[in-house]
Amino acid sequence: MYCGMDLGSRAVKIVLLDEAGLQEQKVIETAHFYKQCGRHTQQGFSVDFATLISHAPESVTVTGYGRNSLNIVGAEIISELKAHTIGALWQTGLEDFTLLDLGGQDSKVIRVRNKRMDDFQLNDKCAASTGRYLENMAMVLGISLDELSRHFQNPVELSATCAIFGESELIGRIVEGVPVAELAAGVNYSIFRRIKPMLLALSSKTVVFTGGVALGPAVAHWVSAEIGSEVVVPAHPQINGAIGCALFARERKSSLC
Repeated sequence: MYCGMDLGSRAVKIVLLDEAGLQEQKVIETAHFYKQCGRHTQQGFSVDFATLISHAPESVTVTGYGRNSLNIVGAEIISELKAHTIGALWQTGLEDFTLLDLGGQDSKVIRVRNKRMDDFQLNDKCAASTGRYLENMAMVLGISLDELSRHFQNPVELSATCAIFGESELIGRIVEGVPVAELAAGVNYSIFRRIKPMLLALSSKTVVFTGGVALGPAVAHWVSAEIGSEVVVPAHPQINGAIGCALFARERKSSLC
């Protein structure tokens, strides 16, 4: 069994994969994982896999926001770009596409040609195009992330370019009496507006959409409507990076045999 781990800023994603395919998956809130799912040793963070998955892994491969700050004992580290590209290739079977991954604290756009990463752009300096921004806005609106992600019709204009100022602007629109559905649609459109330049710069006929934000239809709607690309959301968008990690280990072992 090959274990892949994506140490995200908001959630840790863990998968077990073998020659037959994906066998197990788990998503754990990041703070809980650090406090309850292992212990710090002189060698690094020792994960208690017995409490997380049913089989002891043959290998552990790690990517994500915490890959450099948290040294997982016995694990190999690979870049997020590599992990997410490998995962998307396997999940979709496509050879040419643009990968959009919206994570908790960053957004990535990767252009893939002939099954290889051709170019990429990252936005890791502003929270206003990330899942964390959506969490904050959902809290202000008093709705769940799931409900927020369903709204895209009649979006109210939200012009603030900063996540902090965006909260104040949203509160102002609430005071004006704008319906929650239109406010939620405006929040989702503001996310799309910030990633639109990256998508246009690395455009493809097909956009593969991954990350927790891909679990809802709103941002995908705007990608299709304004970029004109077909949007493909794979079966497991939130754990795509972890899948890529496990596949990396499996494919490397196959090439050595």
